[in-house]
Amino acid sequence: MGREALTQAEVGREAGEVRVLLEAREMILRGDIRRRYALADVSGVGVEDEVLYFVVGGEMVRLSLGAETARKWAEAMLKPPPSLAQKLGLSPGRSVWLLTPVGDPVLEEAVGDAAAEEAQADMALAVVESDAALEAVLTAHGRRPETALWLVYPKGGKGFGEASVRRSLRDSGYRDSKSCAVSELWTATRYALPKT
Repeated sequence: MGREALTQAEVGREAGEVRVLLEAREMILRGDIRRRYALADVSGVGVEDEVLYFVVGGEMVRLSLGAETARKWAEAMLKPPPSLAQKLGLSPGRSVWLLTPVGDPVLEEAVGDAAAEEAQADMALAVVESDAALEAVLTAHGRRPETALWLVYPKGGKGFGEASVRRSLRDSGYRDSKSCAVSELWTATRYALPKT
């Protein structure tokens, strides 16, 4: 979602200027008032004139965003977040070639019945935890290099992770185009080779 605004806020009995960030699953207030709200805990979302308002944790929150922005933010807050399957592009009728076992229950649920044989798949997906596993996946993906490749790897900066994956893929000519969180432990990035 990634919306951001500098505005006047009222939170309970506090008032002040805040920088507010509206993300897919949370809202963050920084500045005179500091709060972090999970959107799942928010209720009573509405717009009055130029003010977005809602209730969370027993506090009334009012943000002076302007009529149009307040309306758009209210719609965004009320819209359910996309599922992992949607983030991965696994809409009905789309299939995925699994280059490795999935393992993670959240990812298994997202893949569901979309797994297909290599020749019929619209995209490829692999879970990697080491440079050796990544090298094996890239070799296998070389059989269908025209398909987008989702790589799922551990979150965090220690050991094997995003930096290792990005360096290896870019060195192999791939370019990243999208990322998404998979779970508390895993993240995913979509890569593809440039079309010739």
